[in-house]
Amino acid sequence: MTAVPRGKSANQGGSFVPPPLNKLEDTGLSLLWLQDLALKIFYFQGYLTGFMTAEEIALPFAGIVDQILESLKHEKLIEVKSSQMGVGEGSYQYAITGAGIVRAREALERSQYAGPAPVPIEVYNESIRRQSRGRVAITGRTMRQLLSQLVLSEKILQRLGPALNSGTSIFLYGPPGNGKTSVAKAFGNLVLSQTMYIPYALYLDGQIVKLYDSVNHQRAPDSDSQPGTGSLRSNGRRDPRWIKIRRPFIMVGGELTLAGLDLVFDDTHKYYEAPFQVKANGGILLIDDFGRQQVRPRDLLNRWIVPLENRVDYLTLHTGRKIEIPFDVLVVFSTNLPPRDLVDEAFLRRLRHKVEISDPSFEEYREIFKRVSQQKGIPYNDEGLAYLLQEYYIKRNRKLRASHPRDLCDQILDIARFLSTDPTMTNEMIDRASQAYFVDI
Repeated sequence: MTAVPRGKSANQGGSFVPPPLNKLEDTGLSLLWLQDLALKIFYFQGYLTGFMTAEEIALPFAGIVDQILESLKHEKLIEVKSSQMGVGEGSYQYAITGAGIVRAREALERSQYAGPAPVPIEVYNESIRRQSRGRVAITGRTMRQLLSQLVLSEKILQRLGPALNSGTSIFLYGPPGNGKTSVAKAFGNLVLSQTMYIPYALYLDGQIVKLYDSVNHQRAPDSDSQPGTGSLRSNGRRDPRWIKIRRPFIMVGGELTLAGLDLVFDDTHKYYEAPFQVKANGGILLIDDFGRQQVRPRDLLNRWIVPLENRVDYLTLHTGRKIEIPFDVLVVFSTNLPPRDLVDEAFLRRLRHKVEISDPSFEEYREIFKRVSQQKGIPYNDEGLAYLLQEYYIKRNRKLRASHPRDLCDQILDIARFLSTDPTMTNEMIDRASQAYFVDI
């Protein structure tokens, strides 16, 4: 089945609002398919009113769900169990019949999906293009505000700004504990301040791909749709199959596999789950601890070559058919392993920006310690810090790490609670905290 977007959606200043649905043909789905979806919902839910059915199927009652129910009644697949005079057909209570149960079970053998009606893949692809993030206008001032919670050198800030503006790919590398993940999360806060629309599910070749994920997607207030059943009882201001979310920021780590980057078919329920990069469309995908996945780094990187170059990804159905989908994702690779052990020159060339998050200087370390000690209620003094640096860094040739102040302050708090005393930066307290924290390897 092929469907194209109808007319023009509200599109002011690059925004996108799914247009309202007025008749069944506007859904891009056949009446037969929608009948099966409604019957599966009745099979699982039992008795439902017309308005409740509209809520479950995420379609307007007037002009669409009322036609679906009327056709099911005509074929004796559902029946009216009770009605309230004067309220309208939406308040009638329906129940599935014996013949309806037979057909519902046949439909369930093909797919057990019984949720909001999906959106044709072509309509989704067009919506992503129209909601493209474009180039984020980051200036030096904006970057400093965005990373104000972190202490980074001016050199690093000057490299991170253009990297974020590129909107394509960033390779963050450097020793552990210096804030690579924190930098990426700060980028995430930027995209989370913006909103977009995504459908609950996608329809392609009779198959369902579940897209909305309550774990990875954060709902946003929606002024374009009336709350509750009101948006479904009449022709609302937008298509209710779509949900307004904050632009996604999705983080994956060592659990990422090659299979997780393609459509995941559930053999039991017989529908697909969208992969991480599709769920992240319009936002940021952070691949943290890159190089520690269960697959070889080069195999994982090769999977990204086409999407990063062409901004288009290709996914495979279990039937073997490949589908094209926009790749509007800022991919951030973060690793504390040496780049030479992970990637070759050819792939590094495809990564637009490479930024090393290096160890802090002594002055930066001091600023971090001052901020952390203030946050944790530990009186700061330069003498205690000088003792720490001399005894446990300079004499031992130990590298400074941006995470050390936080961890050492936590050690001081733990020791102070045990001793029933106030936390301080005395030489004795610093000795006990450092001896408990540092391990010579």
